[in-house]
Amino acid sequence: MPTYNVKSVTLSRKPGKDKDKLWTAFLGLFSENNPHLHGRAPIDVLEIKEVEKVRIHDLRNISYYLQGNDIVINDLTELNLNKEGNILTLTGKQKLNTN
Repeated sequence: MPTYNVKSVTLSRKPGKDKDKLWTAFLGLFSENNPHLHGRAPIDVLEIKEVEKVRIHDLRNISYYLQGNDIVINDLTELNLNKEGNILTLTGKQKLNTN
C-alpha cells in the first residue's frame, strides 16, 4: 500500500457488509495534529475493508479518545499502510516534540 505524507491520522471502525464478520478500518488523514479538537475535515479518507486487527508499529505519540472511540496518531511525517490478509499494519515516521 502507498505512503502518505500527513501530520496525523485518526483510526476508527465501521461495520463491514455483515455486522457479525470483519470490520472496515476508517482512516482520516490530516495536515495538522489533533484535528478532532478543531472539527477539521480530513484531507483524505481511506476505507480498508475486511480488517480483523490493526497493528501499530514503531510509532510513539498515540492517543485513544474514549468520547469518539478514535485513535489519533500525531506528529507524523510519513504514514505507511500494509494489509496482509485481514491484518492492517500502520508504520511511519514521527518528529516528536521534545518539550
